[in-house]
Amino acid sequence: MPVVRVYLPVGRADLDELASGGAVVASSAQPRPAFAVTPALQAQGPGLDAEDLEYAAFSEAVAAAGAARADGGDRRIVIAADADPRWVSSDAVVAEDGALSAVAIVEALPLSRLASFHVDEEAGEPDDGDADDLLWYDVTELDEVRGLVR
Repeated sequence: MPVVRVYLPVGRADLDELASGGAVVASSAQPRPAFAVTPALQAQGPGLDAEDLEYAAFSEAVAAAGAARADGGDRRIVIAADADPRWVSSDAVVAEDGALSAVAIVEALPLSRLASFHVDEEAGEPDDGDADDLLWYDVTELDEVRGLVR
């Protein structure tokens, strides 16, 4: 079954909703911003391999997570997931920051489709660092991640 690796910037409330409902909520009526390897991203970096393109999409998700923090002291949180291609739309997606990997998730992503969580080591990174500064957590560590961001 083909999948699209997507990166979703999320907040504390999203993690709580995931824990209680078992999915990252999204729909065609309320699409959720995400990032993935897109044709626009591929065109911008001809010759880049799949890993480099994935890292570029992940980095744009990390930047969006930093910009969307409710409080400057919050941690950046990004979820990596494997979405069905039908759940990912690039139609009418316009990233405010010009992110070439911007897409929208138009169906709920069940916990079984999530691959990992990426979280700042400490809250309130003054310079927001880069994507390499985030710690990796397995999807089975949802409760631990929730405890970190309280």
